Amino acid sequence: MIPDFALLLVILTLFSGLVWLADNMFFRRRRMDKAVRQKVLKPRDPVLVEYSRSLFPVLLIVLLFRSFLFEPFKIPSGSMIPTLLVGDFILVNKYAYGLKLPVLNTRFISVGEPKRGDVVVFRYPVNPSVNFIKRLVGLPGDTITYRDKQLFINGELVATKDQGIYSSAEVKCSTPESDAHRSQEQLGDVQHDTLIHLGSPGRDGQWEVPPGHYFMMGDNRDRSNDSREWGFVPEENLMGRAVGIWMNFDLNQGCGDFSRIGDGIR
Repeated sequence: MIPDFALLLVILTLFSGLVWLADNMFFRRRRMDKAVRQKVLKPRDPVLVEYSRSLFPVLLIVLLFRSFLFEPFKIPSGSMIPTLLVGDFILVNKYAYGLKLPVLNTRFISVGEPKRGDVVVFRYPVNPSVNFIKRLVGLPGDTITYRDKQLFINGELVATKDQGIYSSAEVKCSTPESDAHRSQEQLGDVQHDTLIHLGSPGRDGQWEVPPGHYFMMGDNRDRSNDSREWGFVPEENLMGRAVGIWMNFDLNQGCGDFSRIGDGIR
């Protein structure tokens, strides 16, 4: 079982901080008094205290940054092609939907609300220890219909524009997608591209999004494990909105596309 990094970070921060505080309040003066009696100019602190004093400020900064500002994630699959590629390292805005307590994931300050078209990182409802990234398609109260590889929201067809065959030549380290068509989609205020595989069976259905939940889909529509398979994402599972790419390197293929560094995510 993979340990919860957020929980581990909180524990290490608290432990190092308490060690440092306890030493300053109770033990450091005793060492100094003993050193004076033994005429030692500079008594050496215990190793645990030295490490705690050095690590606590660093751990605290990292904890605050990843809990309330930005957290890095790596894209492990092709479910969001062409928007995100395997090997993309992204930054997620953690305060976009409100500030949450680390580990408890309880929102204590409301900042903004999820919007249709956002690329969202969330805890997988089936297994909350796993993080997923998809595009938010359905808001609470929406009726989502997917039929003949076309998306309908509340009975209205989402506008699309065919962009032709998807070319793997556009993407370094990419496996060719010979039957994929790129389609430009207008989802709310967001204009983005999706992939449609003409040779793949569609996953038709209709879903009514309940209150406090969201409907997520991958941009690689026929190669995505999303809400069409496992249902809705509760609001408390939302972790943040993906905002930018800071690195691209696929360890499996041993190559990267450094031209993607700094690209925004829409």
